[in-house]
Amino acid sequence: MAGIISPSPTALYFTSNVGTRRLKAVSWSGKSISGNGIRRRNLRIAAEVKFVNAEEAKELIAVEGYSVVDVREKTQFERAHIKSCYHIPLFIYNEDNDIGTIIKRTVHNNFSGLFFGLPFTKLNPEFLKSVRNQFSQDSKLLLVCQEGLRSAAAASRLEEAGFDNIACVTSGLQSVKPGTFESVGSTELQNAGKAGLITIQGKISAVLGTVLVCAYLFITLFPDQAEKLFPPTS
Repeated sequence: MAGIISPSPTALYFTSNVGTRRLKAVSWSGKSISGNGIRRRNLRIAAEVKFVNAEEAKELIAVEGYSVVDVREKTQFERAHIKSCYHIPLFIYNEDNDIGTIIKRTVHNNFSGLFFGLPFTKLNPEFLKSVRNQFSQDSKLLLVCQEGLRSAAAASRLEEAGFDNIACVTSGLQSVKPGTFESVGSTELQNAGKAGLITIQGKISAVLGTVLVCAYLFITLFPDQAEKLFPPTS
């Protein structure tokens, strides 16, 4: 893209055969030319994140040599993951034992944890370091997660850290059709995010789960009233 001169930072957009990519001018150097006051600027162009569907992602791997980095937490990864991918989670289990975390973990485990099987996590402080230990900044990386949100967040962090060849699967692995990728695990890639009571009997389990959670909270928070309503049998 030689010969581009701009008076200010800008963004350029183009569509390739695989997905859509945006280019941006991230810095420039200038030097005044004596006599006419013209300043010549040389732009450094950096590619931003490329978002692709499952078929385009498969082509990136097979044709362009992208490495797959799975950024999901351990539980979803173990249920199903793309064969030969790298596992570098953006979030890890939060096992901190300060009182605030204990309260939040308890509430989480009795709602999202029980209902949807979601673990209580925190941002992985070693994420960038782990990626740098595995890959150089010019590596071609395809980031995947279950819904597409964590991979987009991870891509943003890697882009800020200087990685220029990043791609994400739009809507995540939940949108992948069976057989698109060779996978490892006990279930299909699109089902790896399903767990907890919600998976047992569909809508019926959802109602039962809500009742159980409400009953548990009532007994926990209002023990005296619970004892009056449900007196112990002798």
